[in-house]
Amino acid sequence: MVTLRGPPNRADNADDGHVIRLTIPAKAEYITLCRLALTGLSRVTALGEELLADLKLALTEAASNSVRHAYPAGSGVVEIAYELHDDRLAIEVSDQGEGFAHDQAGGDTFRDLSEGGLGIAIIRSIADEFEVGPGPAGRGSRLRFVKVFP
Repeated sequence: MVTLRGPPNRADNADDGHVIRLTIPAKAEYITLCRLALTGLSRVTALGEELLADLKLALTEAASNSVRHAYPAGSGVVEIAYELHDDRLAIEVSDQGEGFAHDQAGGDTFRDLSEGGLGIAIIRSIADEFEVGPGPAGRGSRLRFVKVFP
């Protein structure tokens, strides 16, 4: 099951962004939907083709880590939140799976990276802000990155 939720109705006009949430099965074939949603968001803001390509790469790496490492045999779900502001886009990928040692995700050298670590290094090089830690309720993993618009 794929679930897409839009922003809640708000009475005020504060720019705390619009959040779109996508919940996909933890299977590789659904990562394309994550990229498609990002492409759709690029139509409502001024993302250039190069920036969109970079963000798609970062999103693919983040979602792939959850799909590959969170659950046994593709069970479970991965949640992606796109938070769109006037000046930036934040993307958060989370799961309730087995997780990983979060202190190892911040490595600064490519030679020390194991499988999946290179993807995190790619995300860090693209993003203006990067966070990784335990997922919701302390289970699984949560990876969040922010790109400030030029």
